[in-house]
Amino acid sequence: MPGGRRVAAVSDAYFDVAAGECLALIGESGCGKSVLASALLGLLPANAQAAGQAHLGDLDLLAADERTLARKVRGRLVGLVPQSPAAHLTPVRTVRSQLEETVGALTDTRGRAALRLAAEAAAARAAFPTGHLDRHPHELSGGLAQRAATALALVGDAPLLLADEPTTGLDRDLVDHTVDELRRHVDAGRRALLMITHDLAAAERIADRVAVMYAGRIVEIADAEAFFGTPGPRHPYSRGLLQALPDRAFSPIPGMPPELGDLPEGCSFAARCEHASDACGTLPPTTGGIACHHPHVPEDLRA
Repeated sequence: MPGGRRVAAVSDAYFDVAAGECLALIGESGCGKSVLASALLGLLPANAQAAGQAHLGDLDLLAADERTLARKVRGRLVGLVPQSPAAHLTPVRTVRSQLEETVGALTDTRGRAALRLAAEAAAARAAFPTGHLDRHPHELSGGLAQRAATALALVGDAPLLLADEPTTGLDRDLVDHTVDELRRHVDAGRRALLMITHDLAAAERIADRVAVMYAGRIVEIADAEAFFGTPGPRHPYSRGLLQALPDRAFSPIPGMPPELGDLPEGCSFAARCEHASDACGTLPPTTGGIACHHPHVPEDLRA
């Protein structure tokens, strides 16, 4: 950053996603979710540095060069539903031409008529109306642009799909359709899905497991059924997220997240946590899928 300042956008992110599984990555805006997805595809800005390993089969995505990422990874091994679809669609070309080009590049489909039919089938998977295929991106609403980006991401049937806020701008019925189609994509070919979302209802509908990120760190990973049901989340921040929902307590989490450039030495959530103690002055280790000095323990498991 300017002046030699450094920002730790994502730190100590340890997780896995298995074939046939959806992992939903949730958390407040600015916590590092989209940065993590960009790192996996080599799409970070030039001033960013990534360390560690991210294995997809035998390939380490973080160690791959641009040629490998461009020719073997993006679209083929990893599909991306971007957070800002309007910025990723080519502005001077119709949605149809972009879909046909993608189908031609990522599949064995050849011939003008076959490409046209395949593009229309790809659009239908994402509930993109055929009547809008010959429009340019600037002629689309935010929801239509989102569906066009989803259609493009599904073309290659990649073994790993990264969906970054795939339901942005969609009404509830289309949210349900989109997440159901993503779920079918996972189930049909035993593919893995990492879905980044603020929509906890969508996460509950599609996810097998949930990972909660706060201030650049994953603070909890839990089975989705237990997370949204009983016994519920164990990290105080995770519990606060659920309690903020209108169909639950509708109570906000007090305070604001810390700046990523000025993180405390200990637990980043301590200043907002009613259970904080002196122990929270040190960084909590991740044990049993949770990074917390004072995790919630259900009544029936307490000594």
